Amino acid sequence: MLLSSLRQEKIIMTNRTIPDIEARMAVWQAYLHIHAVVTRRLEAQLQAEQGLPLLWYDTLERLIHAEHKALRLQDLAEAINLSQSGLTRLLDRMVEAGLVERRPCEHDRRGLYAAILPAGEEKLAAARPVYLRVLDEHFLRYLSCDEVQALNKVFTNIVAME
Repeated sequence: MLLSSLRQEKIIMTNRTIPDIEARMAVWQAYLHIHAVVTRRLEAQLQAEQGLPLLWYDTLERLIHAEHKALRLQDLAEAINLSQSGLTRLLDRMVEAGLVERRPCEHDRRGLYAAILPAGEEKLAAARPVYLRVLDEHFLRYLSCDEVQALNKVFTNIVAME
């Protein structure tokens, strides 16, 4: 463990006392492990069953839930954690596949939107059951309703502080 040398329940870092640091680090390490395992399994199953990379699925999900089923490119890049150049390469491939299109911004001629196309909506609808099944098999089924609410509260609070 990263902090195996720590045997006390508190550590002082940047003038802040963190109680029970070993337990907190264990939670963090478990989270990272679960995220990696579930992500690998989602990637493998989406690719095997739908020929759809996980990043494409995530992009289509973001777009379908956006107002007018479109997002400004910089907002989409931030939402899926890509650089502008990474997003450009991703969208080039998705445009070529006929799943999304780039649209000019009506209010800012310099701005561009990425928008989901009907073929993208169909691909997403076909892939969603695979995504949900894998997520359930490897994560969701292990959580009680109370645990879901607790995790939702924790993650919402963390996101709000960012």
